Amino acid sequence: MEKKVLAELAAIVGAENVSTATSDRITHSYDATQQRFLPQVVVYAHSTAEVSAVVQLANRHRLPILPRGAGSGFTGGSLPIKGGIVLVLTRMDKIIEIDSDNLIAEVEPGVVTADLQREVERLGLFYPPDPASKEFSTLGGNVAEGAGGPRCVKYGVTKDYVLGLEVVTPSGEVIRTGGRTLKNVVGYDLTRLFVGSEGTLGIITRIILKLLPKPAAKKTMLVQFATIDGAAQAVSAIIGAKIIPTTLEFLDAATIDCIRGVSRVAIAGNCRAILIIEVDGDAEVLDRQVREILAVIEPFGILDTRIAATDAESEEIWQVRRIVSPSLRKVNPDKFNEDIVVPRSKVPEMIRALEKIAARYQVPIVNFGHAGDGNIHVNVMVDIRQPGMAETVDKVMEEIFQAAVALRGSISGEHGIGTAKAKYLDLELDPATITYMRTIKAALDPNNILNPGKIFRGDQPISPAGPAGLPA
Repeated sequence: MEKKVLAELAAIVGAENVSTATSDRITHSYDATQQRFLPQVVVYAHSTAEVSAVVQLANRHRLPILPRGAGSGFTGGSLPIKGGIVLVLTRMDKIIEIDSDNLIAEVEPGVVTADLQREVERLGLFYPPDPASKEFSTLGGNVAEGAGGPRCVKYGVTKDYVLGLEVVTPSGEVIRTGGRTLKNVVGYDLTRLFVGSEGTLGIITRIILKLLPKPAAKKTMLVQFATIDGAAQAVSAIIGAKIIPTTLEFLDAATIDCIRGVSRVAIAGNCRAILIIEVDGDAEVLDRQVREILAVIEPFGILDTRIAATDAESEEIWQVRRIVSPSLRKVNPDKFNEDIVVPRSKVPEMIRALEKIAARYQVPIVNFGHAGDGNIHVNVMVDIRQPGMAETVDKVMEEIFQAAVALRGSISGEHGIGTAKAKYLDLELDPATITYMRTIKAALDPNNILNPGKIFRGDQPISPAGPAGLPA
């Protein structure tokens, strides 16, 4: 990168917060996809004013600029695929305010999700969205990706808790959307536009979040079924009984085979599906809810039921879910993880479709996820070093997404689109809708500097000769 540009960056954030060191560039070059693209420079911002000034510089020099949090995404959204500037926001990590009277929190984007949850719970409050990465993912990343989690069946996803934002636009202006009230219909709903936009329309520098009172108690149970159909019927029966659990997690037969012998909870030899069900609320009603759940699911081939009596036993049940990911490596060394969504009544049909795809291509596919909202985490387990395996994985992925859309589902529930799913966007969205989205991107970011190359296939480079100030 040109020395003049580096000097300008140093003048904005301080020389100690600008790095072209290979180690720092590598550290910020990859995410959970394990792809790697080196940026030209890494910049650490501490304030909205610094973010604004850096973006103005990038726009002036036509430099690609990518906002980055923890880099824990699964679809390449935080990869600097066109080089340029990686603008790291993890040092903007202040919980600015927790307002117990109005049930809101105001935070900077670098706050780790679980840190906010612990802080508000200490005050008797509750921030429900709970992505699996909550111990290290940041709230800015959660908002940019539209993160979810197991509790969304009852409480909803990140977008349901974002009341307002402070955003730096691609030209470096600072705007504020929404506000501190639940009701606000003044002008366009720009808050929802930025939520889930993957850093392509603006850089989020402050977030106003809705909070809830903390539930008084919870009950956790693990139920083993003889068939995946039985588990799916049980999910429908629970919802049909007007009981909305906090979580309804499922593990399919392939997943169970991975954890059998590893889990501290004994799993029956003929178990082909597991549901982890948790309810929360007033302590006096939880026992009744558990009894009602057990009564409505009893006809669906239950093999065993375990109900936690203590927090330690609840943690032991959840450990069954947590050991899944590390146990998958027993199948094959390389994991391609996608999240699809289908109507929850269609989960068995989707699982059967996945089994057929696995058999047709002779690759293992392991599935688990959020049965309560039909969100399936599909794990294609292969050895990518085998000849032709990369091409096979591409075919498998396309068939998986086609099957999900055919069931009136979606190719992404909570992981975004990024680069990994861009080529499948037209499976779900018609050309007119994609064109409308592209028009919004072009209008807000005419120089295409902000996280270019994401969401849309064939995104144009900054300029035919390469970005100004960078090697072409």
